[in-house]
Amino acid sequence: MCSACEPLTAGDRRVLVDGHPICASCGAAAVPVGPGRWRHLAAGEPFPYDSAWLRPPAWPEFAALTTFAAFTARCPEMSVTEADWREGRRRWTAYAHGLSRLSLLDLVGILAGGTAGPGPLPVPAGIARVLDLDGRRRELASRYSWAIPSRAALGLIADHGPILEVGAGTGYWASLLATDVVATDLTPPTHGGNPYHRDGRTWFPVGRMTAVDAVRAHPGRTLLLCWPPPDDDAAGYAAVRAYQGDRVLLIGGDEDGPTGTPRLHRELELNWTVTDELALASWPGIPDQLTVWARNGQRRPLRARDRCPACRRFVPTGRAARCDHCVASRPAALTSGGVEYSAAALAALPPALRNALVAGPPPSG
Repeated sequence: MCSACEPLTAGDRRVLVDGHPICASCGAAAVPVGPGRWRHLAAGEPFPYDSAWLRPPAWPEFAALTTFAAFTARCPEMSVTEADWREGRRRWTAYAHGLSRLSLLDLVGILAGGTAGPGPLPVPAGIARVLDLDGRRRELASRYSWAIPSRAALGLIADHGPILEVGAGTGYWASLLATDVVATDLTPPTHGGNPYHRDGRTWFPVGRMTAVDAVRAHPGRTLLLCWPPPDDDAAGYAAVRAYQGDRVLLIGGDEDGPTGTPRLHRELELNWTVTDELALASWPGIPDQLTVWARNGQRRPLRARDRCPACRRFVPTGRAARCDHCVASRPAALTSGGVEYSAAALAALPPALRNALVAGPPPSG
């Protein structure tokens, strides 16, 4: 282990292995001990994942940093100008004061420096770092919705009412719709245990029901899916297969985005046709849209299946890694976090990162 400890970075972000920073020299877990100060994790010591020094300051700590010098002393690794800090501070102050009384679209507009129109939020990189824009996204998604509603989107959905929204989360979109709507979720936030909406509140009555049961219980309604999870066929694909109507409304990106499973997207592309689409305001790097799908006249079987990249055996839909047979018969040089590394790939990594991956995770806290 080296004498000094500085975190390994790529661009303006720390490189994380098993969710923690690593030393740029030796690859050992790097523990923050204050602004810009680090030490190596001691042998057998659990990593302090909840350390305040591993994340940007939250409100009201941010509000207490009233000068640029105070901010840079707290966040010495954050590459921002004083102008970025001043504008970011202005926006965050207005956002914090409006959090309990403004709509999601208005709050997103404040973060964007004006109104939030269709497409990615135009937030410069420095200001986004000051705002901790990723943190604001998680905060708003937990409280409101993962997708940002607009008047045009709400009007388009209402044109297809009455509506059944499955996986409705907090019911925020349902609360804004000017049409008859039923909202359901496998785990409504008011029941606790919803990993996507931790505030424990809803904006609209959300019934507790599986997506398939909800579709079967409300056959006369148009199905609305808002950001179905990318790893759960029961939440999206199974609902569409059980649905008997001729219109599906989908809020989310395409197969390459963070919404919907590969099987859901393949089913829609094969047996449904887009009749309308509308771009939504979206977070940087996460394009979002509302699409209206009409059922095709004749159903075609979903035959597309994924294959192992090594031996071409069939693997479960959506799996990108090698099949279990190849993994067992020809093990990778290293598997970490579900990612396989060949000997050549390991050799090409920076030494510190290679050492961290080989060492494996530290004790849990």
